[in-house]
Amino acid sequence: MRRFFTLVAAAIGLAVAAPAAEAGPVLDRIRANNTLRCGVGGSLAGFSLPDSRGEWRGLDVDYCRALAAAVLGDPRRVTFVPVTLQTRFTALSSGEVDVLARDTVMTFSRDVNLGIVFVGVNFYTGTGVMVRRASGVTRMEQLDGATICASQGGSNLPEVGDFLRARNKPFTPLTFDRFAIVLEAFFAGRCDAVTAGAADLAAAVSVQVPNPQDFLVLPEVLSRDPYGPSVARGDMEWFSIARWTLAALVEAEERGVTRANARDQARTATDPALKRLLGTEDNLGGMLGLPRDWVVRVIEAVGNYGEIYDRNFGPETPINLHRGQNNVVSRGGLHYGLPFR
Repeated sequence: MRRFFTLVAAAIGLAVAAPAAEAGPVLDRIRANNTLRCGVGGSLAGFSLPDSRGEWRGLDVDYCRALAAAVLGDPRRVTFVPVTLQTRFTALSSGEVDVLARDTVMTFSRDVNLGIVFVGVNFYTGTGVMVRRASGVTRMEQLDGATICASQGGSNLPEVGDFLRARNKPFTPLTFDRFAIVLEAFFAGRCDAVTAGAADLAAAVSVQVPNPQDFLVLPEVLSRDPYGPSVARGDMEWFSIARWTLAALVEAEERGVTRANARDQARTATDPALKRLLGTEDNLGGMLGLPRDWVVRVIEAVGNYGEIYDRNFGPETPINLHRGQNNVVSRGGLHYGLPFR
């Protein structure tokens, strides 16, 4: 019996002391180029949009900066590559970008059939519709005979189409390759309504819309749309880094690790789970081919998930979007960290 427990203890010790993982081809390429190429939408406030000084801002932008901090030690080492709904998956699967982080809905067919794989969910929303208040439309079922603008290749127009056809309401679709052009067409009066993610519309009406009071985002949300970053299939090492970096942002919020206190928490923590997360107990970073303190570097660079959300959607921003389902589970939301052990 003593021999049995000795063998078990030895096995546990080997697991904890597992050698550092070998870098996969994507990580090798990123380190050779000293930059992470991140595919973003580039036209939507809150997710990814250059500010007046040309500095990229947004939740998707911050995720890419977190990845750069993890693998290159510098959140500034990111090359942002705007991709459209039509080109985003090809850009990823062909190696034009290393990661795709642009308000993209995780669906079965995309995750299974496009040569890509989603690493997790970074935002929950659903299909919405925006109209002019002067139209008198207050519910989606009133869009009888409407011309509806949408982005080509997105999932929102099919959702609205299903809703209206089920109620025998005819409509005319009008699509464009970029959301910015969709908005321009709507403002120019070429369509009666515009459909996109409800959060996307809330961001647009707060930041990118002239005279926001003249427009209304209808109350219905037609679908459950989990947005998430993705990577190309075939490199499990890179997939693991991308997945666990996203998980670390949420886990840090749940455990009270912030941009301001991450380094102090790593030095003073006594909770074994927190010590594992921050690299002072075991060497989880080594299993990814990263430094022991990679999570500390990530949080110091961009903050935890809550800090990222507040910076881009919170009450101090023009968008001021209630967190709701994008809160952590302990506060009534859907996000929760994964076990770092």
